[in-house]
Amino acid sequence: MPAKRGPRTGFLRAVGALVAVAALASCTSDGDGTTPDESTDSTRSSSEAVRLPPVPDGFDYQIGGAYTPPAGVRIVARDRTADPARGLYNICYVNAFQAQPDEQDDWPDDLLLRDEDGEVVIDADWDEALLDIGTPAKRERVAARVDEWIDGCADKGFDAVEPDNYDSYTRSRGLLNADDAVSFIKLLSRRAHARGLAIAQKNTVELADRRSRAGLDFAVVEECGAYDECGEYADAFDDRVVVVEYTDEGLQKARSGFGDRLSIVRRDVQVSTPDSDDYVRRTR
Repeated sequence: MPAKRGPRTGFLRAVGALVAVAALASCTSDGDGTTPDESTDSTRSSSEAVRLPPVPDGFDYQIGGAYTPPAGVRIVARDRTADPARGLYNICYVNAFQAQPDEQDDWPDDLLLRDEDGEVVIDADWDEALLDIGTPAKRERVAARVDEWIDGCADKGFDAVEPDNYDSYTRSRGLLNADDAVSFIKLLSRRAHARGLAIAQKNTVELADRRSRAGLDFAVVEECGAYDECGEYADAFDDRVVVVEYTDEGLQKARSGFGDRLSIVRRDVQVSTPDSDDYVRRTR
């Protein structure tokens, strides 16, 4: 499973960011009855019991395949189908807002986001159908399925969950908005906390200021050094941020500004295993 953000940053910056700004400008609530100034006390109190990542410390991003963590690593992110690394802080990756290409047919037709012509809206960069979280009823149904994956992460012994594609509303052709995304991830946060898991915000810097209302505990971010976003995440999450960069320049920018505050690693875009010719892992 390749990294999500790297190859599509150009798309997000050129198109998606404009949609995100428009969606945020029109927001008057979080889509579930709370105003932007309100927080969810039950979500906040339940998050106090979870274990947060030991940032800053050695980090490895292994969502493309699990392998023995290098020396010095204390935080590892792996796909939900893998097992956690014994004795380390383990983050469980789930694709929560979009359907994996080989799993699209497993979803009910009405939970796949469709345009005015009835065609499924696809994230073209990854050939993934967007899930329809545009109504409370549909959010509950999608969350029920993702909750099973969260339960699986907890049962395996992971410490946290990383729901990917929080920013998928920016690729929805205006059919979804930021309120929908926040309202949906709040459902996942409640399930994660109920199972003793911390929950991470994945990318989506434009929603970092909503982390408390969304019940999010820390952040997993890609290329914040390359795009000068590390400071925004660090401020929003009190330095509880793990960073993946995909270029040497991005790694150096992230390290020069935040090397003593955040957990930062350079990986190859495919997040390959060490037996691959594409494998890259550096911390300096």
